[in-house]
Amino acid sequence: MTLFVGLGNPGDKYEHTRHNIGFKVIDKLVDDFNARDISKSSFEGKLYRSGNTLFLKPTTFMNLSGKSVVVVKNFFKIDIEDIIVIHDDIDLPFGAVRFKRGGGHGGHNGLRSIDASIGKEYLRVRVGVDKPEHKSQVADYVLHNFSDDEMEKLDSLVSHVADACKKLPSSSLNEVKSFYTLKSIESLES
Repeated sequence: MTLFVGLGNPGDKYEHTRHNIGFKVIDKLVDDFNARDISKSSFEGKLYRSGNTLFLKPTTFMNLSGKSVVVVKNFFKIDIEDIIVIHDDIDLPFGAVRFKRGGGHGGHNGLRSIDASIGKEYLRVRVGVDKPEHKSQVADYVLHNFSDDEMEKLDSLVSHVADACKKLPSSSLNEVKSFYTLKSIESLES
């Protein structure tokens, strides 16, 4: 069984923020797979299923994402190597896409929470959202909506990441990296 986890914050207020790119990818995957809602309050998230694939949007707020992930992991007895977490990354330019297994949380509170709850050896799909000029602006920046220019490109970026996610369970990480890694949104448009 494969578990895709998209990171974000619940509620309309956060729907179009940079921090919610993971939720947007999960929504696209749920649509593409025609997955059905199997949420339970104990999961502390919206959980969808299609065959042997689960899609989770934790509703705990970003800083506590691990609480939801560990409950679903344990309930369905999912191995850590079958967990794929999709998240925003301020260390990458907008529209860049990278893949890696394990590693540090880079200051991302959602990853920090998951690392503390289940360990670090899950697969990460890092989606670049760029960063503000000053480090002190990071929290405000990720909780702001995408710019109008970014919003115009968001659908194609989310589709690209969703397509990569569909390949991850059946392809090697290197194959997925070679086809789906992006340096920036411009490489998707060329």
